[in-house]
Amino acid sequence: MSHPSSRFAAAAIARLGFWKAHRFLLLRRASQLTVLTLFAMGPWAGIWLLQGNLSASLLLDTVPLADPLTTLQVLLTGHLPQFQLLLGAILIGLFYGLLGGRVFCSWVCPVNMVTDFAAWLRRRFNLPRTPELPGKFRYFMLALVLLLPMLTGFTVWEWLNPVPILYRALLFGNVTGISIIVAIFLADLLLAERLWCSHVCPTGALYGLLGKLSPVKIAAVKREACNNCMDCFSVCPERQLLKPALKGQQRLISDADCTLCGRCIDVCAAEVFQYKNRFNKEFQRFAHKAENEQ
Repeated sequence: MSHPSSRFAAAAIARLGFWKAHRFLLLRRASQLTVLTLFAMGPWAGIWLLQGNLSASLLLDTVPLADPLTTLQVLLTGHLPQFQLLLGAILIGLFYGLLGGRVFCSWVCPVNMVTDFAAWLRRRFNLPRTPELPGKFRYFMLALVLLLPMLTGFTVWEWLNPVPILYRALLFGNVTGISIIVAIFLADLLLAERLWCSHVCPTGALYGLLGKLSPVKIAAVKREACNNCMDCFSVCPERQLLKPALKGQQRLISDADCTLCGRCIDVCAAEVFQYKNRFNKEFQRFAHKAENEQ
């Protein structure tokens, strides 16, 4: 008897081909590894295209880029950040506000590769689904992360933030704090599905808020073709967002918790899902007509 994981998305691969059934997964890995490589070229080869890390960096020795959460923490310590840090945070905030905030989580963040690997292992060994924390718990974490600098005068979260910790480990061989990454992996594997990214991470919470009004969304455009195979539910890191788009009044996944990873598009043999500009007049007319026909 074949293992359940061997049958996963088989219909999509058979109908669409391997590339189309994996394209957004492969493009995301290429994006994550490209960002990592751009940072690595400095310390490894002396080519400084990007200096720093995802907390704060300088592109081509000219354009400042900064994590909005890091910058907010500095502000809340009572110290005015350098102009470059403020400008960098504004640029990154506008960028992800336009593309969809949590696109950072699935297309850039290196921790996503760790948590995706844990999710793959869960499917590979057919581990039972475990109880999930409330999805909004990450916003409590965000509030706590922003409160601590006001109480202590220090950017406390940056001592524990797994994103710069993983970057330091990969780029400089600094294994201090790598136990945090191992803990995230084991928690995702053994305690609850997508525990870190979907329920705890304060960075993802802030990016979700930043991308709330983004025009880029995923929509169940051809939901009438859905055969309830549940493959999209198996891969989606925020699967609670799928049912309203498939069965509710609105086809658009408008919730800011969506990471825009595109895996629901990949694995759907019926090609139900597509990326859409929600402000596109043609899509709005289609969606309005479809809802009126229900």
